[in-house]
This record gives sequence, structure tokens and C-alpha cells, in this order.
Amino acid sequence: MALPQGALFWPTRKALLVADLHFEKASWFARFGQLLPPYDSIATLADLTALVAATEAAEIWCLGDSFHDVQGCERLPAQAQAMLRGLTERTRWVWITGNHDPLIADHCGGTVVDEMTVDGLVLRHEADPRETRPELSGHFHPKLRITVRGRRIARRCFVATENKLILPAFGALTGGLDADHPEIGRALGGPGQALVPVADRMLRFPLAA
Repeated sequence: MALPQGALFWPTRKALLVADLHFEKASWFARFGQLLPPYDSIATLADLTALVAATEAAEIWCLGDSFHDVQGCERLPAQAQAMLRGLTERTRWVWITGNHDPLIADHCGGTVVDEMTVDGLVLRHEADPRETRPELSGHFHPKLRITVRGRRIARRCFVATENKLILPAFGALTGGLDADHPEIGRALGGPGQALVPVADRMLRFPLAA
């Protein structure tokens, strides 16, 4: 089940899948003189905590780039650390590594893996165009940009083909790549469709080759 919040819910496993949390992105920029409000991790964790409660999820799978860099967990403020450890202690929590966090020194609980196959689904950070098995991934932060009645609208979206699904970024401080960007097409091995879940239905937008 693709959720409007940008996560995927797997009812039979009571599993919640999220991608690209990018905890402590703001503090990473601050180290280089670009000061941003330092609340991105707490905002992301608040959204995730609410979603775990709403779905009663027992498993959490993070599909890479959960931290913006390998020291991200060390910079988490005390409130965010407590929120995160509370989640990892009461769920089966798995961190899949990404290009931003290939080595998680202190992963705040949970288990760290490079990728994993669960009930026939391959879970990894970045889609592999050579993969023929069903695959779930993140990495690209896909967004759909359309014009409606003269207004330009951008929404995070899922991108799907017959056997691949790319999740949007769940983090509060993340940009986005156009869903029809050639890099996404190459990762999928061809054109797919953008999926935008809303409250009562799924909106589908075919993507050009």
C-alpha cells in the first residue's frame, strides 16, 4: 500500500518501508557555514512515529540514506535520539545502507545490511536496471511536477514499472528529482509511471521514454 505520506505499508508483515530520511542534513550543512533550522530530524521522526502508530507497524525497513552522512547519528540531538531509539526498540528495525551512509558507526539500534531479500522482494537503496526480480528502492527522491489550471504543482511520488518501485524521500529536508528524469529511466530499465497516492485513490501518470 503506497501511502500519501511517502511510505509503503506491507499489511501481511505489518511492515513499513521508507527511503531517504536524511537525518541531520541541516547540521551537515551548518558545518560548512550554511545555516538551516536544525529541526529536520525531529520533524522526520515525528512524522514517522505518527505513521508507525497509525499502521501499528511491527517492522521498519529504511531503504538507504537514512543519515545524511556517516556521523549523522552522533549529531542527533537528545530529543531525536530518544525518539529514534524508542522506535528501534519496539519494532524490528533494519537499516539498508545508501551512498550517503555506507558505514553507520552508531546506528541508534536496529540491524544494518547492504541489501536484503524479503519474501521474494529485493530491498536496496538504488535500483539496479539488470535486476529482474521484484525490487523496492529509493535514492532518487522522485517528484512529479505538473501544471494544473496555470499553476505549477510539485508532489513527491512513487515511480513504478512492472517489477520495480522507487519510493519518494520521506525526510523533511530533501529535494526531489523529476520523475521523468533520464537517470530514473535508466535505473528502471525503461519508462514507468508516477504514482501519487491521495486519501481515497491512486493517481497514475505515464512517463515518457
